[in-house]
Parts: sequence; C-alpha cells; structure tokens
Amino acid sequence: MTSVFSRTPNLRTILFISRPSQILRRFISTGSKIQLEFKSMNVSSTIYGIKELNSNTICRYEVLKIEEEFVEKSAKHGANILKSGGVIGVPTDTVYGIAADAQNNEAIARIYSIKGRDFRKPIAICVSSIDEVYEWGKVGVPTSLLDDLLPGPVTLVFERQPSLNPNLNPSTNLIGIRIPDNRFIVNLAKFHGGPVALTSANFSACPSTLEVEEFKELWPSLDLVFDGGRLSICEKTEKIARAGSTVIDLSSEGFYRIIREGTSHTKCVQILQDKYNLRRI
Repeated sequence: MTSVFSRTPNLRTILFISRPSQILRRFISTGSKIQLEFKSMNVSSTIYGIKELNSNTICRYEVLKIEEEFVEKSAKHGANILKSGGVIGVPTDTVYGIAADAQNNEAIARIYSIKGRDFRKPIAICVSSIDEVYEWGKVGVPTSLLDDLLPGPVTLVFERQPSLNPNLNPSTNLIGIRIPDNRFIVNLAKFHGGPVALTSANFSACPSTLEVEEFKELWPSLDLVFDGGRLSICEKTEKIARAGSTVIDLSSEGFYRIIREGTSHTKCVQILQDKYNLRRI
C-alpha cells in the first residue's frame, strides 16, 4: 500500500491509502481541500479530501472515470460495492443515478437519507435482461413489447413479485423496472446478480444531473462515484435531457398509464397504441 501525507498551513496531517497497483499521478492542495489523482493499469480515479478548519473530521470521496475498454472491470468493482451494502453514483442512458442493492434494507434507507427523499416516494429497480423483468415483476404484456422498449430510457411498472424486498416501496404493490441502454449499468446489474435500486443523483426536488460535477454535494455520502462523462444521448433540449426515463404503468391488462413523460414519451405512446392496441388511462 502507498501512504500519502499532506501538510499545508490550513490542513493537518492527513493519511490516504491507495491501492497497491495505483500510481499517484497528481497531488493538489488548496486551503482546506486536497485532491489526489491515481492511475492504475485499467482505470483512472481521483480521490478528494476535505477537512473543515478547526475540526478533526476528514471527508474522503473517490471518483472513478469509466474507460471505454474497461467498462466491465469498472462494473464488477461497482457490483462488489453494492454486494457489501454500499451506495454508488452511476451513469445511465438518461441522467446520473444513485444505485444500491434493492434487497438490502440498510442500503435502501441510505438512498433516501442521502437524497432527503420522502419514504413514501417509490424507487425503481434496474436489471440486466428481459428475463429478469419477469423475475421481479408480474408481466401481463407480450415479451415483444418489452423487446421494443428495452433496453432504453423507459421505466415499466408492473405488480411486484413476492421475491422482491418487501421493504422496498412498502406502500405500493407496484415496481418500476429499468434496463438502461448503457453498457456500464447493464453490466453492473449483471455482475451484481440481483435487482439494483436506482434513482436520480440529486437532492429530492432538485434538477436531475447530466455530469458528475453537478451532484458533487452528494459525493461525500457515496462509497464511489463512476464518471461516465456528460450524458447527452437523449439530449434534445436541456429540459428534455433532465426529464429522466419515461415511466409507464402496464399493471392493468389492455391499458397503459403515463406516470412521467420523460425523454421517450412520443415513441413509447406510438408503440403501445399503434402496435399493441393498448388504451391510455
């Protein structure tokens, strides 16, 4: 292990432990803040440290850049954090999100606490395949409909299966399920091997985020932040870009209900009505 110490006029001695395979690439110290950038064989990560003046409390947080050629390795690392009960910041195909193990009660509670979110507001789950949608939701539409909409910027809402954590959204028998069109998070869900609780990376009632810097205030509360760059695949206007996924309730046979228009509203409505003859309620 490598130990890095910092001594500045406004900062007492601070110890950071890096991974054995990492090389310290850059060290920055400004007032009460320090920043260390590490480079290893497969990832670049930045460790930030903040110490409040006249306080012995050290706030440490890390941002890991997702390199295109090492997406799966980054996803495995994230999945291990989830399995240990951690909460992480992740990119999706719409906006940045906060993810945790949906079957872990403490991790779910942390998400609500970090966001300042009302516990009565439900959280969706993310899975890696169409087969897993059936595992966690009671699907009453053709599989071809799922194939037409997923993966993509859509959250489909069904009645929940009994195997899903009863303490996740306990006030409703419905569950929103996502398969984002994003290599990293699909692999994260695959390596995790279970449902991943997923909600937007922002304080409750604040705008959604398209870059990791936009939710910097949340970093100290997260076990790791994965930086996938600016998310703009769905970006037509700034407002649409931050609208998140289109949320569709398919729990009533023969009908659909738009809970949130999101980024893919027009396309979804066309498919549901023109191809599958579902009626809107």
